[in-house]
Amino acid sequence: MPDARDDPPATIRQPGPAVAGRIVAVPGSGRALVLDLPARVPLVQAVHRAFAARGFIGGTVAMDGVALGPFAYVQPALARTPQHAAYYSDTIRPSGVTRLDHGAMTFGRREGTPFFHCHAAWVEADGRRSGGHILPEGTVLAAPASVPGFGFAGGVFEAEPDPETNFTLFGPVPAEPSAFARDARDARAHALRLRPNQDLCGALERYCAAHGILAARIHGGVGSTIGARFADGTVVRPFATEAFIRHGRIGPGTDGGPEAMLEVAQVDCTGALAAGRMRRGANPVLMTYELVLEVLDWSGMR
Repeated sequence: MPDARDDPPATIRQPGPAVAGRIVAVPGSGRALVLDLPARVPLVQAVHRAFAARGFIGGTVAMDGVALGPFAYVQPALARTPQHAAYYSDTIRPSGVTRLDHGAMTFGRREGTPFFHCHAAWVEADGRRSGGHILPEGTVLAAPASVPGFGFAGGVFEAEPDPETNFTLFGPVPAEPSAFARDARDARAHALRLRPNQDLCGALERYCAAHGILAARIHGGVGSTIGARFADGTVVRPFATEAFIRHGRIGPGTDGGPEAMLEVAQVDCTGALAAGRMRRGANPVLMTYELVLEVLDWSGMR
């Protein structure tokens, strides 16, 4: 296992065997929403109610500017046993109100109940800047918020055991959309989960090329990469990270094929924050990455 100070490796060996089908995908449709979240309500309940009021099981949420308190989170950490390639810190519960700078959430279900996967960067009550993986248990909205969301119909992100990584991870599964959620004006959309050790940009580009997607907007984007290599030359050397996409899109590249442009932020296992545009071909997924593609232009291929 690499030391946290080493340059990030190209791959990380996972405890279980790699499975076929490195991208899990469910095609469907979706709609941009504004989700109104009330204060003094657990975050998971508030988001669930806001999606349900619009007829959706879930989707993605941009968490910029949201105030939380009480608040619970973990950060990435080196593995404690061979059962995992990397792990989490102990739970951290800062006092007072924490305000998120930026964040991305995938919202779905775990064991039949509402659940989310959310990574963010924030400022705590004492002024400390930090980031990590927000825990549904013990996290409450400290103030009302109106946040952009994207409701996905035709599937849902379901948290299920993943033998390759030995974690329970979100992945899309088909689900019948409610009649309330159907709208002929909705965009074509694809819910994706990327498995480990494939380049994040490259995997998205290959998927879009295979499905005739010429241009797309990325909603959500929660996961981890093996360290990070940014377009400006910055390298994040610790390999264990928690990351999210701040802004992402797919568009025609110089060769006419799909090209991913991803602005991301992350925290690594030393607690250091980093952000920037990902260098294409240089950022393999560590554990998982899930997101929704809103199709803006397509060739007519399925």
